[in-house]
Amino acid sequence: MITIRKARERGKTKTGWLDSRHTFSFGDYRDASHIGFGPLRVINEDVVSGGGGFQPHAHADMEIVTYVLSGELEHKDSLGNGSVIRPGEIQKMSAGKGIVHAEFNASRERPVHFLQIWIEPSARGIAPSYEQRAIDPASFINKLARIAAPQPRPNEIGLVQDAEIWVAKFDREEEAIHLLESGRRAWVHVATGAVDVAGEKLGAGDAAAITDQNEIRIRANGPAELLLFDMV
Repeated sequence: MITIRKARERGKTKTGWLDSRHTFSFGDYRDASHIGFGPLRVINEDVVSGGGGFQPHAHADMEIVTYVLSGELEHKDSLGNGSVIRPGEIQKMSAGKGIVHAEFNASRERPVHFLQIWIEPSARGIAPSYEQRAIDPASFINKLARIAAPQPRPNEIGLVQDAEIWVAKFDREEEAIHLLESGRRAWVHVATGAVDVAGEKLGAGDAAAITDQNEIRIRANGPAELLLFDMV
């Protein structure tokens, strides 16, 4: 079964420095039919203008993943971490029993465009932690590459949940196939470009919820970038 979530149906937050789209209920956007999908709780597509950013704020008991599409995002947290996240990298905080962080556009002139993803953890009250990894560019060009998992390999981040994140970046028309084990579900989020997912045409910001399938065929119709979540 495949269910399509169109970009235009998402929630929206717009301020002087933030333009955000919410795939699932978030903040003032309440949608009882789109609370989450399995342990996947938030996919926010954020564009932060130059000099803008989120002031220090607290989180607990959530796996918070950041994936930058363009620009640079600066991060600081109460663990003492300070970094800049760029395209081709993945960053994660396990908020655990509590963490405070701030995120800012690292540029005062150019916007930063990124996805912030929340995944509910399988354990609560753990010690908070932070990871940031560079993704091997050759691993995900015109094919799917895993970038996060509960038992990560080198260049992958660890997740405190039985969930995996895969990414593909296409520079031409190409097909990628993901095998889905029995009892698992997948969420495909198209970040840029246009693709066919299981025969459904999706554009930037569109998504597909997939269950009861053992194979997911993804065909890019030219340059495109997407994330696939494989979960219990």
